[in-house]
Amino acid sequence: MSEQPGLALFPASFDPVTNGHLDLVHRARRVFPELAVAVARNVGKSGTFSVAERIEMLREALAGDAGVRVVEFDGLVVDYAHQIGARTIIRGLRANADFEYEFEMALMNRHMRPDIETLFLMTSQQYFYVSSSRLRELARFGRDVSEWVPPSVARHLHRKFAPK
Repeated sequence: MSEQPGLALFPASFDPVTNGHLDLVHRARRVFPELAVAVARNVGKSGTFSVAERIEMLREALAGDAGVRVVEFDGLVVDYAHQIGARTIIRGLRANADFEYEFEMALMNRHMRPDIETLFLMTSQQYFYVSSSRLRELARFGRDVSEWVPPSVARHLHRKFAPK
C-alpha cells in the first residue's frame, strides 16, 4: 500500500483495553489525523480474550471517534505499518522496564524500515500503574476494575471471571 500522510499505527495486545490505552489513542489523535489501533494476533501468547473479543471491546470503546480505525494484524509491527502506509508507530511508556524493551524494539524496527519512526508517549499519571495483566488479576479475584476500563470492558471482565 502507498504511504498515507498522517496515518499512525498504535499496536498492542489490548487484552483487555484499558483507560490508559484510550488516553494514548486520544492523545495520538491530537498529533495524527488518522490512527490505526491494531490488535496483535500473537502466536506465542494466548490471551484471556480472543482477538475478536478484543476488537469488539475496542470498537465499543472508540465508537464515534473520528479518524480512528480498529484492525488486527499478524507478524512484525514494522512490516504491518509499512503494509498500511503508516509512517509512525505509537508506543506507550509507563516505567524504565517499558523503556528498555521499547527502545530495543524501536532500534530494530528502524534498522529494518528506516522510513518508519517510533513515537513514545508517556502514560498519564493516573494510569502509570495500570496494566491489562494487573486488571485481569483484580477481576479474577472479584475486584471492581471499572475505574480503569471502559464500562463495556468491565462487563466483559466480570462475565469472564464470574464464579461458575
